Amino acid sequence: MFADLLAEPGVVETVRLGSPFGFMAFHGGSLEVATDTIATAAAERSGASLYTVAQPADLNWHVPSKLVDPAASPALAGFLDHVELTVALHGFGRDGLFPSLLLGGQNRGLAAWLASALRPALPHYDLVDDLDAIPVALRGLHPANPVNLARGGGVQLELPPRVRGLGPWWDHPERAHQRTSHREALVEVLAAAARAWAEDGRATDAR
Repeated sequence: MFADLLAEPGVVETVRLGSPFGFMAFHGGSLEVATDTIATAAAERSGASLYTVAQPADLNWHVPSKLVDPAASPALAGFLDHVELTVALHGFGRDGLFPSLLLGGQNRGLAAWLASALRPALPHYDLVDDLDAIPVALRGLHPANPVNLARGGGVQLELPPRVRGLGPWWDHPERAHQRTSHREALVEVLAAAARAWAEDGRATDAR
C-alpha cells in the first residue's frame, strides 16, 4: 500500500540526513496539511534529519502509520538507519481536543521532555503526554509505526489545526506555507529540542 502511494503522480518523498535526531511527516501535503512544512522548518533550523511524504492537492490517501513500511522505501529505510530518535508530526482534529497537542509514541521519556519544552511556548494549548488521556487510535504505539523503528524510538506528535496555522484563527489551507505565531513557536521549540539533543545529549536520558 505504501509503495503504491509513493508511485502516485505528484507524490513527493524527501529525505535529508543530518544529525541523529530526526523529524518525520509522512502524511504531509494535502492530507495532514502543514505537517511536512513544520517538520522541514524544524529540521532546517536545527540540522536534524528529515523524512517527508507530501501528497498533491488532488490526492488524499491515508496510509495507516503501521503500514508505512521502510521495506517499500529505500529513503525511509536509510533515514531510520541513520537516526537515533524521531519525532513524527501528524495532523488531527477531534471534538474536545482542538486545543490539545498529543504526544504518543513508545519513547515516553522523550515525550515528557518534549512536552515540558513546549508548554511555556504554547500556553494556549494542552500538552498531553499521559497515554491514558490520548485516544487509543492516536497513541502511536504500534511496533511497526516508523516513529518506533529508530534505535531510541520516538514521539508521535499529533497537531490540531490551529497550531498548524489552519482554520478560522489563522490561514486557510491554500496559505499553509505562510507563518503564524503559534506555528512559529512550535517550530522554534522543536528545532531547539533537536539542537539540545545533538549538542549535549539531554534527550538520551529519555530512552
